[in-house]
Amino acid sequence: MKTGAIARLARSLAALAASLTLAITPAFGEVTTESELKAAYLINFLKYVEWPGTRTTVNLCLFGRDSVGPYLAAYEGRQIGGRELRIRKVSTPEQLAECQELFIPETEEARFAAVLRWADGKAILTVSDAESFTRDGGAIALIRAEGRLQFDVNAEALARAGLRGSPQMLRLARQIIGATH
Repeated sequence: MKTGAIARLARSLAALAASLTLAITPAFGEVTTESELKAAYLINFLKYVEWPGTRTTVNLCLFGRDSVGPYLAAYEGRQIGGRELRIRKVSTPEQLAECQELFIPETEEARFAAVLRWADGKAILTVSDAESFTRDGGAIALIRAEGRLQFDVNAEALARAGLRGSPQMLRLARQIIGATH
């Protein structure tokens, strides 16, 4: 292999590693499937978003039929930013009261509008793996682009929820919608 090709390969690998910084946390092991990677992103978003007030626990809630629940179970009870992580299934607006993050899978796309109305005005980080989610009013969309899992952020949705994404997380986003510069 020529020197130029090796340098390009090294730069590509470095860029890939940087893009996965949020996704893979060595303390939690190696990520091997897309569902595991999505679960790792959901956990890491909890580290890079600020919520108002103080709590002793952080609740990551799952709505509908999702593929990440089994992979999130391993994180139950761990400390995230000094708070104990709890994983909850939700199906009604009342159950959202204790959620800090809500994952709505792409399979529930027909119910996005209703579930986003339930979360409206609450300090809940809404996340989905549907590409249109941020355009539909959700805060973060996990998407497959350029052969890897990336994420888009809707800055207006974060602000409406009273949340603040860290600059580190926002720099890693593929796209920020509604950002004011």
